[in-house]
Amino acid sequence: MSFRDNLQHLRAMRNMTQEQLAMLLGVSRQSVTKWEAERAYPEMDKLLKLCDIFDCTLDDLVKGDLTARPTARPAATVPQGAPQDVCGYDEHMRRFARKVPTGIAIIVLGAGIGSLFEGQRVLPFANPDALFMGILLLGVLAGLAFIIPAGMEHSAFQKAHPYIEDFYTAEDKSAAGRRLACGVVGGVGVIFVGVMGLLLTEDGPHGNLAASALIMLAAVGAWLIVHFALMYNRTNVAEYNKSVADDLELEEIANLTVEEEYKAALLQKKRHSQKVGAVCAVIMLAATAVGLLLLFAPLFGGQNIDDVDWESGGSTYFWLAWPIGALLCGVAAILMNAFRKE
Repeated sequence: MSFRDNLQHLRAMRNMTQEQLAMLLGVSRQSVTKWEAERAYPEMDKLLKLCDIFDCTLDDLVKGDLTARPTARPAATVPQGAPQDVCGYDEHMRRFARKVPTGIAIIVLGAGIGSLFEGQRVLPFANPDALFMGILLLGVLAGLAFIIPAGMEHSAFQKAHPYIEDFYTAEDKSAAGRRLACGVVGGVGVIFVGVMGLLLTEDGPHGNLAASALIMLAAVGAWLIVHFALMYNRTNVAEYNKSVADDLELEEIANLTVEEEYKAALLQKKRHSQKVGAVCAVIMLAATAVGLLLLFAPLFGGQNIDDVDWESGGSTYFWLAWPIGALLCGVAAILMNAFRKE
């Protein structure tokens, strides 16, 4: 027996449709169709999932004969009706929507707490900003401890599930939109309270405390806005499927077990993203060269380095090269995306 025959038999015994099996595996229905037509072959991780679903060994599934073997237990099935979340997508995206804004809020909160100690010396001979910088860096490290693992987990989830069938209802998406509106209004409102507090006390004895409170409230506002934005974006499954091209390499996309048309679209999008990245890299390299040229312009005029007045002349504006370069990168990306061939 061939793998195709075993797969068709096992699926038929469980009265399982191709759509149901595809949902259990996190692939498209076209992928299962191609497997059973012997026009494609699943990757190893999908083969192992099939073994778990149908309670068989890899050798039996690929090279054995499972048509006469009774099943030891019923395999996992997908209920009939509307698509279901069988890959844990919603739970994963909810966890992602908690960790990322928490990391961002901790970084901003560290700046707010650190500003309370700005200019205070820990020791008589210490730098007056040492305590502030220490708290700031501690906040950055703590925030990255949330953001980096969340990003790695999301990337791993995308590799394991490059295609998700949209299972959200119109009511789910509408409710997420309403929560996003409330989150944005609440986040902006919290930040507005901090701004008003600063304006009312900036000339008084508690101006520094109000500034710190503003930063802390900005951390709360940022958490609300980012969290509810990610919660809303999670319902856009089509955008998730498109974003696979941004987070996977060309080789990984080429090895995905999805229909050829979808894979070709992902490869095209990835190649376009690489072109945009290459153009931006060239622009920033040119900006760096211009910035360094402006910085060291007096030396090129024959002046001794000890005689250079670094506070005057062309070197004063050398830093403008980088923001201008970033602006040009944004313009180039917009134009390339606008004129990209679909």
